[in-house]
Amino acid sequence: MVLSRTLRARASGDTMSLAAAPELARIPAGEFLMGAADVEEDERPVHRVYVSEFFIGRFAVTQDEYARFVRDTGHPAPAVRALPLITAGGRDTVFREMAAPYVWTDGQPLAGHGSHPVVLIRYEDAVAYCAWLSQALGRVVRLPTEVEWEKAARGGVDGLRYPWGDDCDPSRCNFLVDASTKRLRGTRPTGTYPPNPYGLYDMSGNVWEWVSDWYGSDYYASSEQRDPRGPQSGTMRIVRGGSWVNEDVGMLRCAYRHKVPPDTYAYSIGFRIVCTD
Repeated sequence: MVLSRTLRARASGDTMSLAAAPELARIPAGEFLMGAADVEEDERPVHRVYVSEFFIGRFAVTQDEYARFVRDTGHPAPAVRALPLITAGGRDTVFREMAAPYVWTDGQPLAGHGSHPVVLIRYEDAVAYCAWLSQALGRVVRLPTEVEWEKAARGGVDGLRYPWGDDCDPSRCNFLVDASTKRLRGTRPTGTYPPNPYGLYDMSGNVWEWVSDWYGSDYYASSEQRDPRGPQSGTMRIVRGGSWVNEDVGMLRCAYRHKVPPDTYAYSIGFRIVCTD
């Protein structure tokens, strides 16, 4: 089930904001098997989880969608700011070089990239966008939990490695097939590749996507059986799905959990939104 609409809503005070509601897919309530038994230790044990109904963006948030938020709120546009911890160890020069094509100019994304997923997004930026869209649309908008993200990625089919099956297929997602071409590649417009059975695009590849949970390496062993929301606190956050910079196809798997420091942002990290009402 796909929902789409455009609403004119009061954003703050007397300011009116034209907020384009994202296209949403309904993910039905029910159980699924979360995790993987034969790969990373933090994906174990495979466990059955009940997830309440929710609605998730069919696409990652795009540059054009994020631009409306920046214009309406004055929130900082995507840029290279204080370098994140992931650049430690002499990776700062490469980070700046790879990020340069995604830095906005005068509050605007690069021409012709409006339908690409927005990147250079910190966790706090994604949360701020959700708060703005919640107010503009008059409904709760937030990041998906880790369990919601994985259930959505699997498309209603338990046990598959990728949203489409068990074999990685370069015709189905944007990842780094040849490491020597890394500097020649980049994000692609959302919806370039076929959707999964729930009608969701780019659940593997293109950009990593923030989820709301703190990371816990052994969380699966003690998590709630119904709508778990992750540890109450932690030192690392989680992104899911893999991206255009990843040559390791294991990172594109539905079950793969990529832990990152909370200050992380990158040319390969974006997000999609969830609504529950």
